[in-house]
Amino acid sequence: MSRDKTSPDFVEALARGLDVIKAFGSHQRAMSLTEVAGETGLARATARRILLTLEQLGYVRSTPAGFLLTPRVLELGVAYTLSAGLWEIAQPHLRELVIATNQAASVAQLDGADIIYVARAAVPKVVATTITVGTRFPARSTALGKMLLSSLAPDDLAHALATPSTSSVPAFREQPIELLEDDLREIRSRGWAATNEEMSPGVCSIAAPIRDGDGEVIAAVNLSAIAAEVTHQKMTEEYLPLVLLAASEIGRNYTLMRNTPQELVSTRSTPR
Repeated sequence: MSRDKTSPDFVEALARGLDVIKAFGSHQRAMSLTEVAGETGLARATARRILLTLEQLGYVRSTPAGFLLTPRVLELGVAYTLSAGLWEIAQPHLRELVIATNQAASVAQLDGADIIYVARAAVPKVVATTITVGTRFPARSTALGKMLLSSLAPDDLAHALATPSTSSVPAFREQPIELLEDDLREIRSRGWAATNEEMSPGVCSIAAPIRDGDGEVIAAVNLSAIAAEVTHQKMTEEYLPLVLLAASEIGRNYTLMRNTPQELVSTRSTPR
């Protein structure tokens, strides 16, 4: 990509790395090395070194189909948010869940052994752990994480479970691997997840998958409550249908937005 490099402070390597990240913004699938090189105008060898560096830093992951961004790109700012658009779509649905239940609602994505919260609608209650957008928790101890882990292919699941968590918040109670695997099989069969005082004492949660137009799980939405106030029966009988509906609507709206020509989106968002 052409640019003015006359400034003595210009860092070419950083600019090239950002070019590679931005190249994924217009694609909804994995990109090959050749495609990344073509999109950025970089030599294949240069693009390869940058991709491998980004992979080592956790911002890109390699798959048999090519390279993909990871949710960790959120840490760089709004670039990932704007390329996905999921968070703005999810927010009104989360607010509706909060109004209907008076419980906190969130959306998270999987990143290795952890989940990262990418949208949140809270309620003014005292809980053990403060959660904000960007918070990272061990996936295996949260309803959101179990929902996302259960959607992985066997090899990807084995890799995720073997990867150490980088969350700074330890789980209150962690299941042995045998019980976790049984739990994930059950979640995969029934289509939703539930936890009770696993990540934080006194907190229970239910979660449902958010799917794109191809049926792939791209995130999960949850509702969390204080266990002493809300029974498991109330969570599953009264609140679960609302969470499943919210997940379905977020996925539907996300797919509609991604399929809308960007020129039309820009026209609609431009003040007249």
